Amino acid sequence: MSRPDAKGWCPGAYEPMMSGDGLVVRVRPLMARLTHEQVLGLCETAEKFGSGLIDLTSRANLQIRGVKEADHEAVLAALHHLDLLPDDPALESRRNILIPPLWQEGDDTYRVATELVARLGEFPSLPPKMGHAIDLQGGPQLSDKSADIRIERDTNGKLILRADGASRGRAVTIDTAVDALLEMAQWFVDTDGPARRRMAAHVALAPLPAAWQAVLPAAPQKPPVPGDTSLGAIFGVAFGQIEAARLAHLVQATHAVAMRVTPWRLFLLEGAEMADTEAFITNVHDPLLHVDACPGAPLCNSSTVETRQLARQLAAQLPTPLHVSGCSKGCARPRTCATTLVGHGGAFDLVKNGHPWDAPSKTGLAPDTLLEARGEL
Repeated sequence: MSRPDAKGWCPGAYEPMMSGDGLVVRVRPLMARLTHEQVLGLCETAEKFGSGLIDLTSRANLQIRGVKEADHEAVLAALHHLDLLPDDPALESRRNILIPPLWQEGDDTYRVATELVARLGEFPSLPPKMGHAIDLQGGPQLSDKSADIRIERDTNGKLILRADGASRGRAVTIDTAVDALLEMAQWFVDTDGPARRRMAAHVALAPLPAAWQAVLPAAPQKPPVPGDTSLGAIFGVAFGQIEAARLAHLVQATHAVAMRVTPWRLFLLEGAEMADTEAFITNVHDPLLHVDACPGAPLCNSSTVETRQLARQLAAQLPTPLHVSGCSKGCARPRTCATTLVGHGGAFDLVKNGHPWDAPSKTGLAPDTLLEARGEL
């Protein structure tokens, strides 16, 4: 089975998306970093104009939920005041850039990412979901995260540019990386890539130039986990859902200098030590780190089932990984999973070792009986 059509674009600050609880307003912080004051201001904005919930997305963005249409302009004004909308509205939606969290000012990640941001206006028009990964902290950490053009290291630690979906890449340097990235983006457009929307789908049918497939990337390395690091403490976020008031309290209590967001439902508080908190995940063995669940009903209009409460209850009782999806689009995890529960008509279908849109092995599982029938899952 093929994946059902998802939204053809991602929400932004200027173009929010309507959901079951109101507008979803996305914030893309530069270098995935917010200062202490910006975090507190964002939390205040979420509580004043939204539901008080903030999503931490798989693209390392933050989303204010539950904004009324009449309050959208006030939210934009607040974000401008916080300097969280630093670029032209036409460029804001292009700033889909993933970076690992342990970069430091002046290092390779910082130099490439800042040059890329400065040159976004030079890019051709690309499909709205396309993005880039600057994955230079050792071996690739972002291989399973959504990105179409990747700057990584090869087996000798040198830089390569790799198209998503290709096994090999092109040798580049710090000084040539962004030029080469622009060249690949133009190739994508010139070879009718926008008709296929994403790079991996395109390179499966359109051969890349041979010189762009000459170098093997380094072996992937494991992503970060909750705990102390050289830059500060990393905390986990169950399902990527943050209560603004609790985040503000943690930032103030730990005297964090800044917050760095990641695509793994983790955030790093610069200058902070790991704190004892029930609001966020601090244990690397917490099963919720390996459970995906979308917002579900009533927050999402596509869902007919509640998802996260059930996922939380099942997490401690089922082997992980586990995916509870409100519908067959699988927004929280558009990849295979050992156990996937897919909402359909107020009940759940069970998919084993597949995608949410694959044929289920069981159908019509009532939510109130799933916990009792967990041995059959």
